[in-house]
Formats: sequence, structure tokens, C-alpha cells
Amino acid sequence: MSKFLKSVLADNLAENELQYLYSSYDIIGDIAIIKIPDVLVHKKKVICDALLKNVKNLKAVYMQSGSVTGEYRLRDLEFVSGMEIYLTTYKEYGCKFLVNVATSYFSPRLSTERRRLSKLVKDDEAVLNMFAGVGTFSVIMAKEKRIKITNFDSNLDAFILSVINSKINKVDGSISSVHGDAKILLESDTYKDKFDRILLPLPEKAHEFIDVSIKCLKPKGGFLHFFSHVKGDEKSSVIANSEANIRKLFGRYSYQITHTQIVRAVAPRIYQTVTDLFLVKDCI
Repeated sequence: MSKFLKSVLADNLAENELQYLYSSYDIIGDIAIIKIPDVLVHKKKVICDALLKNVKNLKAVYMQSGSVTGEYRLRDLEFVSGMEIYLTTYKEYGCKFLVNVATSYFSPRLSTERRRLSKLVKDDEAVLNMFAGVGTFSVIMAKEKRIKITNFDSNLDAFILSVINSKINKVDGSISSVHGDAKILLESDTYKDKFDRILLPLPEKAHEFIDVSIKCLKPKGGFLHFFSHVKGDEKSSVIANSEANIRKLFGRYSYQITHTQIVRAVAPRIYQTVTDLFLVKDCI
């Protein structure tokens, strides 16, 4: 994408300005979200107008002013070009999703990971998605396999969209969405010993939910898909660093790491990783 940006902005930015452009941006349905370095913020209108003009079917362009923040992991967005719309339809692997970019967390950069997990899940499994957002992981899984999935999310807007998205994709018979904080929901024994597989796609806080998630696995044990943010001066060291962190966090449990991989870079020398673990619960 960096070559594309530089090509469409070649007539509007000086050569020394073009070198500061970030290499990518997100397209979510007909909305684009782009980060612009401080040295080019004064050219934000020029940059966003160029995107709007040159990307097919685009209706709105927003500048992301900072990192994802807050309990609901929302982007700090500034409207710049096009129509000021926030609700859009995003398509992925034959599924359609309503997404509100202002009120619910969503990243198109997790599409490969969503597909990977949908291939791992097995027919007739009971799955818990502890931080479901608008339901993307769950819908893609339910489209792929004959399973039952329970969604949790504390963000009311995301919860409502997850219910709608289940219906849009005709998998509402497979997905049960619950509005509420996972820690509070799991204080009771309602979900104890219920699940074959649990997703924890909240890298900032997944470590806080280890004990309660393991309690929800079936007595025979089951899989956790644990997302982390890991530092690494060299990309080649990230997997080892991630698994060292897993060993520290899960040291009191009986487990086997079946797979670890980098999902994406989130900042300079910081990577999002996912580790698949099998917990042998009868040994806990």
C-alpha cells in the first residue's frame, strides 16, 4: 500500500514529505482509517482526499489520532474526508458484518487469524468467545463448522451488532450472545465445565482471565487461544518471548502448547501473538 499512497500523493506532497507516510491503512467496508505522522498532520486533508478519490467505493476517510484505548478498545478518530458515516458493512470470507467504527472495536487485520481458528474448531464443539466484539470470530467459525458458540462482550453497541451479525449470516441458531463483563458473568457456576474451546482475543487483558476461563473448560480439558502483546527487539525472538510468557502465566497448570504465531505488528518492536494451548484439566 505504501507505493500506492506515494503514487497518488506524488503531485501533492514534496519528496521529503512522502518518505514519512505510513505504509498502510485500514479499509472497513466503505470507510478508510489512516494514521498520519505528526510531521504531516497539516496535510491530512490532502492525504485523505487522495484516498477518497483513488480507492473504489470509499465514502469516508478518518484519521486515527492515537492508539486503541479504553475499556472498549476504541480508536480515536477524526473525520476528514467524504461523508461523516460510522456504520458500514464489512465482508470477509463470504460473511457480512455491520461495524460501527466509532463505538466498537474491529480490525480487518485479524482476518487471517479468524480463518485459521475457524479451521481448527471441530464439529459439535461448545466454544466460548470471551471478548466477542461484533461477533466476527464467532460467525466465521459457525459458518465453517457445526458448533455452539457463546459470545460475551461488555460493550452494549458491540453486543447488539453481534446479535445482528449472527442473524445476517444465518448462524443465530448456533450463536448465543450475552451482554456483560466476562469476570462478572463467570462469578457463578453457570458456565463451569461447559466448553471445549475458549477464545481470549483481548491481548491487553487476557492474562486477567486465565483462572476463570480454565474453570469453564470441560472436565476432560480443552483448548485456549490466548492472545498477547509481546516485545521483541528482533522479530525472530518474538515466538520464544511469547512462549516464555505463557510458561510464566500458566506455570501452575498442566498444559501443552500446540502452536504459537505472530498475528501482526502493533507498534515498533511490539507484536500481537496467539498461542494455542491444550489444558489437561483433570490434572489441575
